[in-house]
Amino acid sequence: MTQGTVLIVDDNPAALLMLRAALEPAGYTVVEASNGREALEQIERHRSRLIISDWEMPEMSGIELCREVRARSQEYTFFLLVTGHDSPEERVQGLSAGADDFISKPFNPEELRARLGTAERVLSLETRDIAIFAMAKLAESRDPETGAHLERVQQYARILAQDLATDPELGPQIDAEFIRLIFSTSPLHDIGKVAIPDSILLKPGRLSDREFEIMKSHTTIGAATLDAALDRFPNVKFLQMARDIAASHHERWDGTGYPKGLSGNSIPLPARIVAVADVYDALVSKRVYKSALAHEVARGIITEEGGSHFDQRVVESFLRCSAQFEEVRMRHSEQDHVVRIAA
Repeated sequence: MTQGTVLIVDDNPAALLMLRAALEPAGYTVVEASNGREALEQIERHRSRLIISDWEMPEMSGIELCREVRARSQEYTFFLLVTGHDSPEERVQGLSAGADDFISKPFNPEELRARLGTAERVLSLETRDIAIFAMAKLAESRDPETGAHLERVQQYARILAQDLATDPELGPQIDAEFIRLIFSTSPLHDIGKVAIPDSILLKPGRLSDREFEIMKSHTTIGAATLDAALDRFPNVKFLQMARDIAASHHERWDGTGYPKGLSGNSIPLPARIVAVADVYDALVSKRVYKSALAHEVARGIITEEGGSHFDQRVVESFLRCSAQFEEVRMRHSEQDHVVRIAA
């Protein structure tokens, strides 16, 4: 049976030969690269979404390659590290770079093929992710000012989750599945806005108190919508995370947010992460009622609100990843500019 294309990356020709010998009999098309730089070229050429990479390589290590793949990719790529680094600390380092799975040297061919079977199942879930994103885009399409807001929030949330995998307190809650799920479900944070009247959703000026109360109901409407799906499929993790994000991304660490006035760790972690991602994007984006703020200004505002609006640990993660946030913002700004010219 023909499988997908696998990119194998190793500076050792013998290791590449062993990987090819393990994969081709299982029906995989194998593409090779001898270092990370060459791998990036092969990814563009072959659109490989399954990557097996050695950890230690010259020019660009497997960890550095993984980070670069995550920064560039607009669709999900499964990244498996082949490594002699088997300590919990080093695995956390791999997770924080965006690795999905690990296999130790010397690898067992049967185990490798079994792990790629898992990878194929993960990638097959993209049909679900496309449906999630389409629903979110339907809600967002009512507000033409939002641009690529969902795409940016996805990227910011994943960056934060990857970094927080190294946090001593929050790290145990974050594994590769958590990172994949927050990337997939974060676009649903404002799904409840589909029920907000245009006169309020698109109002160019300040909302009245009554209008703001109606606007705030998008959190409970979104949660109720996803709760209905959860009632039928109670054990589906992506619905659970999506519901938590939709319900709680406007809660505040100090308990002054909405809709329930949750505080501290009672706010689900995915919602605390998306809150920072969402607010940052709102600050640096132009809207009909405001100009875009510079990255440094937005950075200062989020820093000041650590411990009041935001979980301080998530703010510290944001500060560590600040340059990556600005890179995502700039990349999407350039894409928006190209689209406007083409139109």
